[in-house]
Amino acid sequence: MALRAALLKSIWYAFTSLDTEDSGKVSKSQLKVLSHNLHSVLRIPHDPAALERHFSDDDDGPVSSQGYMPYLNQFILDKVTEGTFVKEEVDELCWTLCSKKNYRPVAHRVLSNRDSMRLWCLFNFLADDRYPLTLVPEEAEYLLRKISSVMPVELTCVELEEFLSNDVVQKDGLNVWSFLEVVNSAAVSRGLDGESIGVAVEKVYREMVGNVLKEGYLWKKGHLRRNWTERWFCLKPGSLSYYVGEDCKDCKGVIEMDQNCCVEVLSDRDGKRCMFCVKTLNKTFEISAPDSRQRQEWITAIQTGLRLSADGRVSLHEELKARRRELREERERRRALRAEETRRLRELQGEREEQLAELELLKEAQRQARVSLQQEEQRRRSQHEELQKALQRQLQEAQEARANLRAEVAVRDLEAEHQQRRIRELEDLHHRLQEALEQQIRARQEEETYRYTQTRLLAEEEEKVKSLLALQEEQEEQLQQTQREKQELMQEMERKSQALGDAQHQLDRVRASRRRVDQDIAAAQRKLRQASTSVKHWNVQMNRLMHPIGPGERRASSSNLLAPPVRNPSVSETESRPPQKPEREKQNSIDYENIGGENMDCGNVMTGAE
Repeated sequence: MALRAALLKSIWYAFTSLDTEDSGKVSKSQLKVLSHNLHSVLRIPHDPAALERHFSDDDDGPVSSQGYMPYLNQFILDKVTEGTFVKEEVDELCWTLCSKKNYRPVAHRVLSNRDSMRLWCLFNFLADDRYPLTLVPEEAEYLLRKISSVMPVELTCVELEEFLSNDVVQKDGLNVWSFLEVVNSAAVSRGLDGESIGVAVEKVYREMVGNVLKEGYLWKKGHLRRNWTERWFCLKPGSLSYYVGEDCKDCKGVIEMDQNCCVEVLSDRDGKRCMFCVKTLNKTFEISAPDSRQRQEWITAIQTGLRLSADGRVSLHEELKARRRELREERERRRALRAEETRRLRELQGEREEQLAELELLKEAQRQARVSLQQEEQRRRSQHEELQKALQRQLQEAQEARANLRAEVAVRDLEAEHQQRRIRELEDLHHRLQEALEQQIRARQEEETYRYTQTRLLAEEEEKVKSLLALQEEQEEQLQQTQREKQELMQEMERKSQALGDAQHQLDRVRASRRRVDQDIAAAQRKLRQASTSVKHWNVQMNRLMHPIGPGERRASSSNLLAPPVRNPSVSETESRPPQKPEREKQNSIDYENIGGENMDCGNVMTGAE
């Protein structure tokens, strides 16, 4: 798969070089020539009939890359066998085609055509499989740093860094022709010669494209004669080859690097130092490095080759490129996440500012509501004060009415006493009886008047109680409404409740005063009943005086008739006597009994009202 992708990259450059008009299409005759050359360098049997059949249509117009891809896959790439051709020859063919169109020589060029082709191959190796092929600035910087590491002078310069930091390059990537121009400009600005750059490029090319992990001169001990010979060693994943010279033409042997191979450090002996050995299943190769640093580098490189061979990989830099690609993708994801977080933070900041603005509006509305609430509270407080004043006026009126009622009761008490004195001082029993009857009638009328007055006072008190209850309900509703609106008004409502309690206490005192008035009225009723009893007694005495003396009856003395009895008979004793009474006496007694019964009923009514 890697070989197929590498071949496609080189062939893509060859195809685009044939597109002289930059229209994305190439004439069929040119594609036939390109296909014939590809068959030749890839060591594939050429089938002209298949080529003719594929392009044997009546339309002689150009073919796009998408139209050429089916033939390229079916008749060329599917028949490629790794190891039967030289990849460098394919690269030379494609470079020759594309460099004539895109890479024109200019004055003061440091890079030779071979070095430029090597850099072109390195560019294709590091480029992603996305067409048109471009190189990200990180990979270009990595390649330049890799070349600088094997040169005595650093290749980077200010112009190169500015070019790689360009926004267009950062966004779209770097194409191979711009990359070659940048390397030429950097070499010219640093005063480098073409030979040093060529050596460095060739070394990096062999390492990255040729999969050479490490190469250099080492001393090797022979197996037959056991002598030490200096050889040029070339380490690749899966093999360690050694040659006579650096040209790698005369190979003296290959050490297979498999799972049965290992590397160990040896102690100094036979006049050799910095020794190590490579053990395989059949042989052990003793090798001596120039110094300890070189020995450690070779041991590390051999261990890396063994790890790649065990994993089935043939290129270390393919793995490193994949890791760098993963790191770039991870950085891109992190950058995207940071951008998303920044956007979210900005959105949250905007929402926070909007919420702060709304909060300010709410605070302003709350201040206005507080002012309106204070105004409403002042209005309610004034209404409450007016209600309290009205209640005080009503209470004062009730107190005045109570005082007037007490005065009337006192006057009535005096009148009752005067009536009793008049009854006791009656000279004429009949005249006294008439006056007593009239007084009884007046007392009854006054009692009715008092009852009417009492009823009116009760009605007024009930109206006051209703008004107080209504006021209490209104205050409770106001209290509930105020509690829902604002809890800070609880103290004020408690003061209102306390004022309502004071009014209730005042109402209780009014009720207590009414009870005392009722008690006074009951006392007056008792006095009236006593007066009625006295009237009954005088009526009995009068009846006795008016009763004629029959034959055989004993006439009482005048002194007995005129003197009152020592003990006043009670109502029950009078009713228990069964003497015969005349009609007038019976009517009088009936009237007095009715009067007494009505007085009792009035007292019961007053007691029930209380």
